[in-house]
Amino acid sequence: MSTAKATQPLVLIVEDETPMRKFLRAFLSGAGYRSIEASSGEEALKFAVYEPPDLVILDLGLPDVDGQEVLVRLREWLAAPIIILSVRNQDVQKISALDRGANDYLTKPFSTGELLARMRAALRHSSPGFAASEPMIYERDGLKIDLGARRVFVRDAEVRLTPLEYKLMLTMVHNAGKVLTHQFLLESVWGANAPSRQHLRVFMAGLRRKVEADPAQPKFLLTEQGVGYRLASD
Repeated sequence: MSTAKATQPLVLIVEDETPMRKFLRAFLSGAGYRSIEASSGEEALKFAVYEPPDLVILDLGLPDVDGQEVLVRLREWLAAPIIILSVRNQDVQKISALDRGANDYLTKPFSTGELLARMRAALRHSSPGFAASEPMIYERDGLKIDLGARRVFVRDAEVRLTPLEYKLMLTMVHNAGKVLTHQFLLESVWGANAPSRQHLRVFMAGLRRKVEADPAQPKFLLTEQGVGYRLASD
């Protein structure tokens, strides 16, 4: 691959309709973009891990995983701009996608000129190399968390976390080394209907039992007395 070609922004096209994928591929190529294509949600997530794109064009109507769920899972670790391109034109769908991390939302049929303009705007607002700037793996003293694959290992043995335990761990990883207050963790993991601090303590204790060699003397999930918790970091 030539140097000039390698510097072209890489766009991940997530679209289940073959004619639309082909059209977008040809259109983007003519506009100076490289592209990779996924016809399903799981395929998109896999491609994004192996070759993080500079921008994602995501259709919501996918055959295996709803596009809104794909958006949430990408946003767990991918910082690249995501533009929704969908026939769903209800305000509730648009608001939900934007709240879940989409940068923009276009409904089909769309103007190619408008799509290009919104792509340029999204890329301008992202830092150079932003797509790959988020560390995809947290690793320390035998604990390994692969954000792209959503897998957790302790001394090379995989540990199964519940969805809420994983979300709690993910929040800690994204803020490794920082002291996170009880309220911040409750709102980040459970949202507006957050339970009590006691509920958080129960979940943290369960997480420690799974990832700490000695949950009573944790090495990773540290307590900041009276304030909250901190994930150990170099």
